[in-house]
Amino acid sequence: MRHNPELSSARWRRSSYSNANGGECVEIADNFPGLVPVRDSKNPTGPALLVNSAAWGTFVSSLK
Repeated sequence: MRHNPELSSARWRRSSYSNANGGECVEIADNFPGLVPVRDSKNPTGPALLVNSAAWGTFVSSLK
């Protein structure tokens, strides 16, 4: 069974492609080894996706 990390102390950062009004943004937290938590900036208390770091790297590379 895999343990989900406690995200209350996460240091979230917004995408550099986000607009100044805060709409349509994703945020990620970098301080979780092996995982990349991802959330919707419009709903910071809502759920977060936990993505494997390697899968996140592949996803980001495919966008470039």
